[in-house]
Amino acid sequence: MAYEIVWLPKAEQRFDEIISWLQAHWSDSEIIDFLYRVEEVLELIAENPELYRRSEKADIHEAIVTKHNLLLYRKKGKTVELLTFFDTRQHPAKKFK
Repeated sequence: MAYEIVWLPKAEQRFDEIISWLQAHWSDSEIIDFLYRVEEVLELIAENPELYRRSEKADIHEAIVTKHNLLLYRKKGKTVELLTFFDTRQHPAKKFK
């Protein structure tokens, strides 16, 4: 059974910021690789939301998208809410702000 993926506004905003940054600093190839990796992670989450590790907050999971980006999400009933993307180079205390 696949779960429905719901993008919350903060996740959409951070995703757009990452794409904008990649467009300014990297090539189309890197952007395509990032988009492919996000899609791959979302497919895995939709099939099994418990696949990725739990964060310090019990109901939130952390999926590694790239070495610099985590996707924070939570399962709610038959849906998975994408909360935000987190840059792993930041201090971990900023993860849930």
